[in-house]
Amino acid sequence: MKRFRHVLAGSLGLLVAAGALTVASTANAATTLGASAAASGRYFGTAVAAYKLSDSTYSGILNREFNSVTPENEMKWDATEPTQGQFSYGSADQIVARAKSIGAKVRGHALAWHSQQPGWAQNLSGTALRSAMLNHVTQVATHYKGQIDSWDVVNEAFADGSSGARRDSNLQRTGNDWIEAAFRAARAADPAAKLCYNDYNTDGQNAKSNAVFAMVQDFKSRGVPIDCVGFQSHFNAQSPLPSDYQANLQRFANLGVDVQITELDIEGSGAAQATSFAAATRACLAVTRCNGITVWGIRDSDSWRASGTPLLFDGSGNKKAAYESVLAALNGGTTTPPTTPPTTPPTTTPPPTGSGCTSTISLNQWNGGFVATVKVTAGATALSGWTVNVTLPSGAAVTNSWNAQASGGSFSNVAYNGSVNAGASTEFGFQGTGTGPSVSSCTAR
Repeated sequence: MKRFRHVLAGSLGLLVAAGALTVASTANAATTLGASAAASGRYFGTAVAAYKLSDSTYSGILNREFNSVTPENEMKWDATEPTQGQFSYGSADQIVARAKSIGAKVRGHALAWHSQQPGWAQNLSGTALRSAMLNHVTQVATHYKGQIDSWDVVNEAFADGSSGARRDSNLQRTGNDWIEAAFRAARAADPAAKLCYNDYNTDGQNAKSNAVFAMVQDFKSRGVPIDCVGFQSHFNAQSPLPSDYQANLQRFANLGVDVQITELDIEGSGAAQATSFAAATRACLAVTRCNGITVWGIRDSDSWRASGTPLLFDGSGNKKAAYESVLAALNGGTTTPPTTPPTTPPTTTPPPTGSGCTSTISLNQWNGGFVATVKVTAGATALSGWTVNVTLPSGAAVTNSWNAQASGGSFSNVAYNGSVNAGASTEFGFQGTGTGPSVSSCTAR
């Protein structure tokens, strides 16, 4: 699942294999996302939260439209091994069971990541942490052996910016070979699953995607088991779908790995949003080794970026213009996306007229924890820096953050996102335990 970075977190084909879907009929291929994608040997999937499966509208769309699912949080380290050596699979198993019941495959997300680690793992370092990480990878991949189509083995291990360096994390500090070690452990535990590296802000060619490219190239040359690369693809007006998106996917595919769009969401509405969704879809279809697309959530209200209405269904479960444009692209259509507004127009916030800044919080809450995304919007005057203070409910604690410097419930910009043009926005995020905050205030500086 994602966390919003610098302005912007399973392949099901027609292979004749145990558990694979049969070819969809022409009629079905024209009317649902999953069946239409399957007609070209691909999948169209979504991120799923176990606690929402009891929502009839949510489950109805899931059952009808998608042929691949990715657990949002239920397979992450803090969820599956809350106490060292004691594993908890209940919620993740529930999602896997639902996937099986609708004939969908599963993308496992994620085995090793610097974020959403349980507290005990955050307190380890060096050899002890390396051993614990490898045991976790082995145990979880073994538990789901034969049930996962693709694993995000390692998630977000490279830093943002122009350095092309690895992210400084407790896992990185165990040694530069930690990613390779995780992939080798995953292959030993489940030889049939595709093993992926997954990251954000790598959608076009830049310093970060070049660094990932070099790692994959090195792994392939040395026989390190890697089968696929995931591109999260979180887009908005400030960070749009890059013009070299397809070319970037293709250059990775040329290394001999599959490519997957793993967490697609695009803020906006109407024809502009529909056009971007269609372009991303067509880019995947144009790359032979692009297995498929996963959108990060079902309805706008289910998104970790809900205020940006970034998905294919509105909060009531109605198909949006973006849905129609994606379906047309999957079915080979090239028509201009519809411009008729959705049944329930998205709520828009007028641009601020005063100086200073405002902040709004979007929460992804689960039992015992949360991820918060905070949008900082400049007023009538551009910002050169900002500080956001949040009110943490009793018992809540911040465990890590991104795109901000954190001190308790106070967050300030980092070097690359302090300058915000008048009326424009940037975002940062943080993770915590307990119940997430809903109140924040922003101060320009």
